[in-house]
Amino acid sequence: MNRNLLSINDLSREEIESVLGTAAKDFLELSKRDIKKVPTLRGRTIINLFYEKSTRTSTSFELAGKRLSADVVNVRAGSSAAGKGESLKDTTLTLNAYRPDIIVLRHPHVGAPAFVSRYTGAHVINAGDGKGEHPTQCLLDIFSLQREFGDLKGLKVAIVGDVLHSRVARSNISGFKKMGMKVILVAPPSLLPRGVESLGAKVAHSLDALAGMDVIYLLRMQRERHEGANYLPSMREYISNYCVGRRHVAKGQRVLHPGPINRGVEIESALADSEENMILQQVEAGLAVRMAVLYRIIVDNAVPLAAGEAEVRNIQAVG
Repeated sequence: MNRNLLSINDLSREEIESVLGTAAKDFLELSKRDIKKVPTLRGRTIINLFYEKSTRTSTSFELAGKRLSADVVNVRAGSSAAGKGESLKDTTLTLNAYRPDIIVLRHPHVGAPAFVSRYTGAHVINAGDGKGEHPTQCLLDIFSLQREFGDLKGLKVAIVGDVLHSRVARSNISGFKKMGMKVILVAPPSLLPRGVESLGAKVAHSLDALAGMDVIYLLRMQRERHEGANYLPSMREYISNYCVGRRHVAKGQRVLHPGPINRGVEIESALADSEENMILQQVEAGLAVRMAVLYRIIVDNAVPLAAGEAEVRNIQAVG
């Protein structure tokens, strides 16, 4: 891996396969053990810096770090000096003075993780930047699909909903294509980005396009990013045309969702509770994959120790 994970495009297909192989081989079964911890990152420090609300991403990154035996510090912007007006640059410089090994950042502005990487010697992992990207979500989705389908080449995926405001969609379109999947975007024209064709995915405006798909990937309506703009005639009309229920899902199709789900908006409750969906499998995969990312970003960028220094370190560790 590169020293930072800012975009899914920072990883080649081979690197994606390697990281996910680490997740499957070394970390997936750890949660089923009585002792759910390994000493892999003992002595390392991870700071989770979140400027937006989160349950799945923040919890899984915290658990991932702790299960790797790292020292984990969680910073929520609302309860930090950022809430008093401190700039992202000054927050970064302050945290960097503690010499962390990794900073995991979620921020409402596109490009914030890349900005932070300029002011810290720590590895920076993008945990979601506005409408930009969410690379670890893409990795865990690929991992979930591999566990369900095996070889992903030629797998047909429909991404349905608020594509315009979705960082998950942007990462997944690129990541899914790298793995050989075929992607179609299903949304009203007003919820598709300009020049959407340049993303390399087909476009449809009706749930009729779900026929023949292997995977239906649902997106949350991100009303907090609509910024007062009127993207839809009404929410009722959107629900009528794009809320997916069990009647839309054929035998063998699987349903994914990055969470949190809005029952009755993009997904009907019966489908959210059905065996067709893989939502909890995604959550389980997220922990193993994020453990693999934390581990590999440290190990792959480690500077080899000189023989004498390695011997001293070993003596200190024993002592």
